[in-house]
Amino acid sequence: MNETAPVHGIAGPRAYGWGVFHERHPALIRRLCDSNPYGPAQRSRLEALVEESRSGAVRPPEPVTAGHAPWLSGGDGLYGRPWSELPFLWAENYFYLRLLECVDHFTPGPWQGVDPFAPMKSAELADPGLESDTAWRDELDGASPEESFHALLLASLYGNRADLGFRLVQETTAGADGAAGTEDTPLLADDSAAVWRHLTGRPPGEVHVVLDNAGRELLADLLLADHLLATGRATGVVLHVKPRPYFVSDAVTSDVRDCLVRLAAFSGAAGKAGGRLLDAAASGRLRLSGHDFFCSPLGFDELPGALRTAFAAGSLCVVKGDLNYRRLVGDRAWPATQPFAASVAGVPGALVALRTLKSEVVVGMRPETVERLDASSPGWRTDGSQALVQARLQG
Repeated sequence: MNETAPVHGIAGPRAYGWGVFHERHPALIRRLCDSNPYGPAQRSRLEALVEESRSGAVRPPEPVTAGHAPWLSGGDGLYGRPWSELPFLWAENYFYLRLLECVDHFTPGPWQGVDPFAPMKSAELADPGLESDTAWRDELDGASPEESFHALLLASLYGNRADLGFRLVQETTAGADGAAGTEDTPLLADDSAAVWRHLTGRPPGEVHVVLDNAGRELLADLLLADHLLATGRATGVVLHVKPRPYFVSDAVTSDVRDCLVRLAAFSGAAGKAGGRLLDAAASGRLRLSGHDFFCSPLGFDELPGALRTAFAAGSLCVVKGDLNYRRLVGDRAWPATQPFAASVAGVPGALVALRTLKSEVVVGMRPETVERLDASSPGWRTDGSQALVQARLQG
């Protein structure tokens, strides 16, 4: 891997990270204050965090904050510096940790442990159109296992466009509906056939799914998990959730519970899948894991021992979403043509990344594809219009 590639930062209005801190985060804070009955102190701290992150210096986490010690050591040399000098990946992760501090998530009292993003997640899950959105699952009953797998994998991928944090800005941008793209857009990379051959060419094993967003995306992820279990392509599925609220719509344990209950109440094939998954959870074939690693800025090449062992022993790891992709390949300005397999060489086991592009980093592209998109769609790396399925199935 080319370690000389520069790290993506947040300095200057031409940097994508600058827009996240100067546009997306202020919009998020306004939405949080509209959605939660926070008091004056909480609101004041949230506003102060926005100002600090745009023009101030970074302060260390509070002693009561979860992961205080590793954040303190991991940020050595960063605290006291202007936010504008920070690496984008570290800064964005740290912003959400500080956000939880601001709303007393870690402080004993009535707000301790409360998910500040729950109202937004609940509103999406309460959408009466969700059941009709899964009606397409009925059409797969007569399809072959391979056809069903391909359809469900793509549903899990395109569900990533429901990212609430990304939509905070997209919804207020002219032409955002067009920028979101459609499922008809050709994938920049499509290794789905190779993933199917991998799953069917060896004895079934445990499949790990590193989740991204709750709501619509999680419903699609659950339907994929059901297919893997019901067809015997997986002996078990482990859903890796965030151990605490993170990045607006990131899935935590309660989101999986709520989505499973909602899914099981649907009619048709989707509801039957939800019922099977509840049974799978009861029997231990569907399990949840919430490691602190997933609420950190560390790359996947720094997986803790327990996760490294589990991923290495599993038959496949499905890595969902843009943030996980950045942690998987490194949030650097790699050449877009750098091979994907080389970029994830430090991660054990077979894996596949399902990602809608919402940030600058991307690898594994053909030169002609990069040239075409750079010429025709300059914002293709960040506007959510492009997606990919990239696999590394050996090692």
